[in-house]
Amino acid sequence: MAGTSHIALDLLKRAHPPDTALAIFTEKVLHKPLHLRPSSPEPNSQDARARRRLQRLRKQEKIRRRQRPKPMSAKEKRITGIYEIPKESQKYAIYVPLYRMWLGYIWEILGMGKGKQSWVTAQGAGGKIASADFHGSKLTVVRSTCVSLVGLKGIVVRDTKFTFQIITEKNELKTIPKNHTIFEFHIPQPDAIAEGTDITLNKDISDEDLGVNALVFQIHGSSFEYRAVDRATKKFKQRPLPEL
Repeated sequence: MAGTSHIALDLLKRAHPPDTALAIFTEKVLHKPLHLRPSSPEPNSQDARARRRLQRLRKQEKIRRRQRPKPMSAKEKRITGIYEIPKESQKYAIYVPLYRMWLGYIWEILGMGKGKQSWVTAQGAGGKIASADFHGSKLTVVRSTCVSLVGLKGIVVRDTKFTFQIITEKNELKTIPKNHTIFEFHIPQPDAIAEGTDITLNKDISDEDLGVNALVFQIHGSSFEYRAVDRATKKFKQRPLPEL
């Protein structure tokens, strides 16, 4: 410090005598120990950092779950009309391709096809028919406690737990309860469809196109009160029907 004076010493000389100021300066400034931080952190500090990071990630995940939209309730679905079919879409011709697609689907389930010798029995086909999806099938009401429903015929556009919604040939949307109602549907033989009728066309299949060897099935709605997705995994057992 030759020729220059430390600013800390000058300040100390203002408050203390020169000897006292020099002693304080030497002890507190010149000989002050300098504590250096170790270059490698201790294991405990690493664990603390990992815990903080885990807590931060859990907090972020909790915030993301709160921001995730919740599924709509049944009441909200009814209010918004998410499952309602618009009036302009209630046309029978729109769903004819769906019916023809359903025929190919049910043929595949029953093992039927052109050129195949298939034998369909009630025991073998009953479980398959009960587990099948009926969206696109053509159902006819043959018996019901509500007389006004008997004779209704149309393509199924919605299969709920307790009802079938069908589109009739008069472009009318009808909701038919399954309870105390018997439905009938026909499955034509692939080889017996009238000549010139192509299953890939958008033309409806008339009763004449079904052929005389069409398979006829009846569904007892009271024993069919399941959603389509629930029937797919349910094993049906033969039981006596109290209505018969």
